[in-house]
Amino acid sequence: MTSSLRGPQLFYTSTPQQCPYLPDRMERKVLADLAVPDADTLHSCLSRAGFRRSHTLAYAPLCVGCSACIPIRLPVQRFMPSRTQRRVWQRNTDLTATLLPPTATQEQYDLFHLYLTQRHATGEMAAMTQRDYTVMLQDTPVDTRIIEFRDPTGALVAVSLTDVLEDGLSAVYSFFQPDMNHRSLGSYLILFLIQQTTLLQRPYLYLGYWIPESPKMAYKSRYRPAEILRDDRWQELDPAHPPSTLRTALFPAAPLF
Repeated sequence: MTSSLRGPQLFYTSTPQQCPYLPDRMERKVLADLAVPDADTLHSCLSRAGFRRSHTLAYAPLCVGCSACIPIRLPVQRFMPSRTQRRVWQRNTDLTATLLPPTATQEQYDLFHLYLTQRHATGEMAAMTQRDYTVMLQDTPVDTRIIEFRDPTGALVAVSLTDVLEDGLSAVYSFFQPDMNHRSLGSYLILFLIQQTTLLQRPYLYLGYWIPESPKMAYKSRYRPAEILRDDRWQELDPAHPPSTLRTALFPAAPLF
């Protein structure tokens, strides 16, 4: 890595490596250490600038000749679920959500391993051990929470690793029972975080990077309206086609956070 000082914070640039989303391209990142005093404030500031968190680092793409990774966030007060999203919400009203500190458990890892094996067997995370999983959850200098979702039998069916920001929530990583296609758990977890952000009365849910060219990352534009960071400015995605004003928003009973 190389480093440079920009203001009071030391930034690093990673060495080029193969992009995990567009295999024919190389990726490079700019990194910032979050293990500093007032880490939550720095994390919130960097999130507004398009950074994401991994462990104790915030990162953003710095790829030569490529701008495929587009930061995306949802202004939750204006979110209107589609009919499909409303059906997903209704199918999962029997799930119980519990807010927990970022502490890894064997039960979580077993679900995490099953999810990767069946959904992302060729991905860069597929070889993660239980120790790697523990580090991913617990190696955080900022306000991080785990949300566990259980079905009526008490079985763990989904987990969401979520950061709390000054202006909302950040969906860091989620995984779920891969054999429950009828529940559309991936979509439900986003809907749940949208509603939690709304109930916290904070404006944004940060979803990371929208990559239209990658099937794994293109889905994020289904949640409307959305904002993307372009030319150092957050702007509405596809403002010419706003969501229908006839849709009704979802309102769960109480916030977890």
